[in-house]
Amino acid sequence: MKTWNRLFIRQGFDLPEVKDHVFDTSLESEGNLSFLFTCLEKIGVDYAESGSMITILDAAVDEERWLEAVDVRGRGRTESMGSELIIRQFDTYISGLVKELNRLGLPTIISCDGHDRRTPHIGFVDEETAERAENLIRTAGRVKVMKRRRDVRIFTERGQLLDLCELLHSLEVADLEKGDDWIQRKQFETELERLLQIDGVSGDEDDIRAFVKEELTPWLDQLKVDDYGNLMGRKAFRSGNGPTILLNAHLDTARSFCEGRRIVKEGAIWRSSAGILGADDRAGLAVLLETLKRLHATNFNGTVKILCTVEEEVGLLGARHVDESFLWDVDAAFVLDRRGSGDIVTSCGGYEPFCDEAFGEWVEQTAGQYSHSDWACTTGGSSDARIWASRGVQTVNLSVGYHMEHTDDECLDVDACYETVNVMAGVFAEARVLKSVLRAGARHRNHNSSVRAL
Repeated sequence: MKTWNRLFIRQGFDLPEVKDHVFDTSLESEGNLSFLFTCLEKIGVDYAESGSMITILDAAVDEERWLEAVDVRGRGRTESMGSELIIRQFDTYISGLVKELNRLGLPTIISCDGHDRRTPHIGFVDEETAERAENLIRTAGRVKVMKRRRDVRIFTERGQLLDLCELLHSLEVADLEKGDDWIQRKQFETELERLLQIDGVSGDEDDIRAFVKEELTPWLDQLKVDDYGNLMGRKAFRSGNGPTILLNAHLDTARSFCEGRRIVKEGAIWRSSAGILGADDRAGLAVLLETLKRLHATNFNGTVKILCTVEEEVGLLGARHVDESFLWDVDAAFVLDRRGSGDIVTSCGGYEPFCDEAFGEWVEQTAGQYSHSDWACTTGGSSDARIWASRGVQTVNLSVGYHMEHTDDECLDVDACYETVNVMAGVFAEARVLKSVLRAGARHRNHNSSVRAL
């Protein structure tokens, strides 16, 4: 469930949260505040005003209920583009996005959220502004867009317009001049920080699972929670006739987060002010989410499966309970749960290798081509990779940047974590050759088996 802060942002209300459930109303217009109070009262939410502050006294409602409250009769019939943007005069699913685009110096003149019948579009004051907006929406939202003169069409379901609004909210005007790569990196860090704020010790993963499920929903064809609590999903890209690739990270942490702890950032190194940071495996979840979102703007032809497991830290229990049928068509699995940087884990102690040598070498070669870091195959510790490999899936476990996991000294190298995103981008860019690599590995394995039999 989203917080009040996120619900307000996604509709376009300019209400900075000064502390939990307390919002500064001084930046918002009287008309928009009146509309906000009407919506809160409509669904029976208690609030208290004190000067320029408003305190929401009730827990946040789910977004479906919130959208019912703000979707009043007459929304979107006209737009006010004067000195203030009147939220109720814009379509329900696009008001926040219009607000953010104007805040970022990209003034609009018309908009429509498509009403689930047409393609959402936004008109801008001139063609140059439309071109800048087209690039920003494509980069930040990982969605298909098309500019025609001053009009930008956004080829997505209207619910994703709310997500796009929230992504743009994390940017400032100066950020737009720093380039597409910088914007993508900032979006990644925003998602990573959100994940690191959500507790979820083994056996108590409800909150983190709900958050990840909500983030995954717009990007997948199918998504469900199995009987044991694992989050499982699937998405076919283009014809879907290429390889089927599994992305896996785990939802649980070894310990609970300390109450009131903060994330301390020392450049690219992040730590917790108290107790564990939880980057094992919040970092892997962030890489998984970023990888999936980027795929929608690529030419990958195949299928992606998602597995976010529970109770990994207490014996790989979630992975052990996954129905084997979910893995039957998987060609290769990428587990995102290795400490440090540059490791491609292909085996664990005395257990059988996770994959054929040919597959490990292909991942190593691909990582070297698409990452600025040095990557190499190595032996590692226990992870969900053991389970997928034991069921016949070619599997590797990739470093995602955390160190000293499960201790108060845990830290995360965000640069290293982001390099894993680049590696996964390379894997999907080169996936057209993956099946031939796997066939070569199988032939080599069968040959060795025949030699041993002789």
